[in-house]
Amino acid sequence: QVQLVESGGGLVQPGGSLRLSCAGSGSISSMYAMGWYRQAPGKQRELVAAISSVGSTRYADSVKGRFTISRDNAKNTVYLQMNSLKPEDTAVYYCNAHNLVYNDDYWGQGTQVTVSS
Repeated sequence: QVQLVESGGGLVQPGGSLRLSCAGSGSISSMYAMGWYRQAPGKQRELVAAISSVGSTRYADSVKGRFTISRDNAKNTVYLQMNSLKPEDTAVYYCNAHNLVYNDDYWGQGTQVTVSS
């Protein structure tokens, strides 16, 4: 089935930027909504940003205005542009694909983002 691989994480200073990529195999067609989640130590996984098959987006209040989610269906790739990063953004970021027909979820392995001076 669908396999997702995240990349682009790393160590960045506060105020810096990173761009995460999520490459899918098996295609992320119109039946999938895509999202980025993150999980910090001791905390539950939370939705950061989501994008529908037609490009509608939504964001967590904590990242609104700083993060931008986008998708390129031809490349089977979803992106998360992160600007003005804060220490509280530190977490493992996971890519998610949700099948709207069968209500199935697929997850990537995660990529670490650390914001520290």
